[in-house]
Amino acid sequence: MKKKKISKQVIILGLVSFFTDFSSEMLYPITPIFLTSILGASMSIVGIIEGIAEVTAGFFKGYFGFLSDKLDKRKIFVVSGYGVSGLVKSLPGIFANIPIVIISRVIDRIGKGVRTAPRDALLSSYAKENSGAVFGFHRSMDTFGAVAGPLIAILLLSYFSFSYSQIYLFAFIPSAIAIIFTLVVKEVKVESNQSGKNFYSAFWKSSPKEYKYFLVLVTLFSLSNSSDVFLILKSKEITNSDSTSLVGYVFYNLVYAISSYPVGIISDKIGKKKMFIVGLIIYSIVYFAFAFNSSFILLWFLFAMYGVYASATEGVSKALVSDIVKKEYKGTAIGLLTMSSSFAIMIGSFMAGILWDNFGSQIPFLLSSVISLIAAILLIRFK
Repeated sequence: MKKKKISKQVIILGLVSFFTDFSSEMLYPITPIFLTSILGASMSIVGIIEGIAEVTAGFFKGYFGFLSDKLDKRKIFVVSGYGVSGLVKSLPGIFANIPIVIISRVIDRIGKGVRTAPRDALLSSYAKENSGAVFGFHRSMDTFGAVAGPLIAILLLSYFSFSYSQIYLFAFIPSAIAIIFTLVVKEVKVESNQSGKNFYSAFWKSSPKEYKYFLVLVTLFSLSNSSDVFLILKSKEITNSDSTSLVGYVFYNLVYAISSYPVGIISDKIGKKKMFIVGLIIYSIVYFAFAFNSSFILLWFLFAMYGVYASATEGVSKALVSDIVKKEYKGTAIGLLTMSSSFAIMIGSFMAGILWDNFGSQIPFLLSSVISLIAAILLIRFK
């Protein structure tokens, strides 16, 4: 079979995501440390903030995925979503307090919610029987930004003696570059025949049972998939080092970035369901090991495996959905999937924070391992 090329528009969207995640991931790994070490927040507060951020993004992902299908417009949501996020994420650098961190994080997630499903629908429209490769390439670009961001943050902290507030301000530069790239994204019209009031009803009635079952399974799994900030804090607990925990997070993203594109290509060949199941099983093993790990060496292996899990599930799940729903409903389908997942992650992050504060770090990691394994078994059994 002839290998399908990645189009210019997919590359442009990849650059948008690269610079956006460059900015976001400068801040994401330092935010829990900033909150707990500088502002005096508890683990529960960290969990609540991440939960609120996820549920906010989730709600808007669902709504704007639906709206982009209904209006048959994608680009306006991509430009405005990335624009809003880019303008607010550096606010804690000016006003260093917990309420501003919450406001900045929530509005940043609103921007993510506005852009995500319309952008993924655009990516799907550019795919020609290679949706796994397209979404894998995009995840790879996105995640290379997530590698560059923390590396620059570590460099600024360690060698240039930047404060956390200064890093928040520096993060505005790559955000501005990302916004400029969104302006050259091209619109793709679907020309849906569905009318306004009946649009969502028509979508749900036309959705295959495979999509509905997958939606339920991903939501179940997401209950175990608490925010990655807990992995950062767990690695800090093991190493007793802020810098090492950040480097571990960078290493995970590096593995994720390198593996996403080839994993996407493989998923096009062997089937995206099989690849997703492999990802769930890896996740279960990694979280089980994190629950008991106290080894500095094993920590790196676990972060590497976590990167493989991410590449086997994140882009693959969206590619799978884009393959099984009608083209006029892709934004709605992906938006509903990500919305449901985000709501579940919100609950999972909140519970992980509570369990950690009351019973230590081992219990939330074990619970995540068990739930993800159950999700994998249920997906295996579904024909």
